[in-house]
Amino acid sequence: MAYESVNPATGERVKTFANHTDAELEAALDTAHDLYKSGWCKGPIQPRLAVLSRLADLMDERNESLARVLVTEMGKRIVEARGEVALSAEIIRFYANGAEKFLAPEKVQTPRGNAWVEYHPIGVIVAVEPWNFPLYQLVRVAGPNIAVGNPVLAKHASIVPQAAAAFEELVTAAGAPKGAWTNLFASGEQIGELMKDDRVQGVALTGSERAGSAVASQAGKYLKKTVMELGGADVFIVLEDANLDKAVREAAEGRLIGAGQVCNGAKRFLVHEKVAQRFLKDFTTVLANTKVGDPMDESVGMGPLCSVSARDDISAQVQRAVKAGATLHLGGAPIEGPGAFFQPTILTNISRDNPAYFEEFFGPVAQVYVVRSDDEIVELANDSNFGLSGVIFSTNVERAKAMASRIETGSVWINTHSSTSPELPFGGIKRSGYGRELSEFGIKEFVNQKLVLVAKA
Repeated sequence: MAYESVNPATGERVKTFANHTDAELEAALDTAHDLYKSGWCKGPIQPRLAVLSRLADLMDERNESLARVLVTEMGKRIVEARGEVALSAEIIRFYANGAEKFLAPEKVQTPRGNAWVEYHPIGVIVAVEPWNFPLYQLVRVAGPNIAVGNPVLAKHASIVPQAAAAFEELVTAAGAPKGAWTNLFASGEQIGELMKDDRVQGVALTGSERAGSAVASQAGKYLKKTVMELGGADVFIVLEDANLDKAVREAAEGRLIGAGQVCNGAKRFLVHEKVAQRFLKDFTTVLANTKVGDPMDESVGMGPLCSVSARDDISAQVQRAVKAGATLHLGGAPIEGPGAFFQPTILTNISRDNPAYFEEFFGPVAQVYVVRSDDEIVELANDSNFGLSGVIFSTNVERAKAMASRIETGSVWINTHSSTSPELPFGGIKRSGYGRELSEFGIKEFVNQKLVLVAKA
């Protein structure tokens, strides 16, 4: 596995990085474990929170330079990249300001005496992270675990090495001791060997279903706690009483953000038959008129996919869907010229026996289904191997809330597209994974929830 930056908008190879050796990985684990045993990890929380506070400030100060790294490495639009850096700083600051409260001892009511639960670090955590949000994915692990006192060994995706190196440098510049956060340019086999070590106590992964299965299997074999955030085939439900203009705008944004390469992006559009024709017409117009091009151009509505191979994969996936009977309503082809550009695409008339019905499309491809009733919507929404998030548009909020309770996902968003925020738990069910990141829930995934009881006299 080669770690190299290739600009997906131009095809230019920007920089290549050498993989770390087995000896270097062993040394990194030694350093991380020694730090875990030290007073910095097991002592008062304030020094760790001070590092997080400085880290958030540094990310804000360097927003533009960091954003340009994201544009260069994975083709994220500059406007989205600046937003990602700002959100990442916000997450770090959320834990800097709130972790002491989140980790405070909690009293337990029992007739057996005076009891409480304390929260303590558990040891070294291995993080395996994807390329689509090169900073945001890292801070979802860094914020809570630095606060708790768990050192992290982080393997980032091979196509975003500059982002990986930049974040490690930021953590060091913020005053974290060596071993608190270590970037590894490692292979999957090397990470598998790391997970065997008794000093590693947990594994956090965001990635594909296949990667999650492999890592969870290895971690489970060695009894390591895991948190998995995997793929999604999120529904975007438009009821007949929805504000259609807003629904169309949010639908387009939810599908095209990150060039469609977002796990919780809207992918399956379930539209009530009474408004389906108008929705499809307006949705088609917005996607067809979206300007696709240079991600540094702020007037562009969608940039390239992360790589030429990703573009070719989504193209082949669309072709398979059409061959199996789907209607290609819009787009469906790579855009000629340099770079990994692909047309915004809409598929309709997808039957349940079409492989596309159960697949995740990690690119700017929307599936539109026409539905007749709330029961049919819920049945179709839940007829999926994934369960990350979902969206419901309706002016009848009580109806939408009732439907939300029936949908099998980790979250449901009413009258807005699925998104993220530091205080909101993020995660899914089914093949979308398990566990939660962000919020107060996320910080308690990799902790020792230790009961202490003083017996009655």
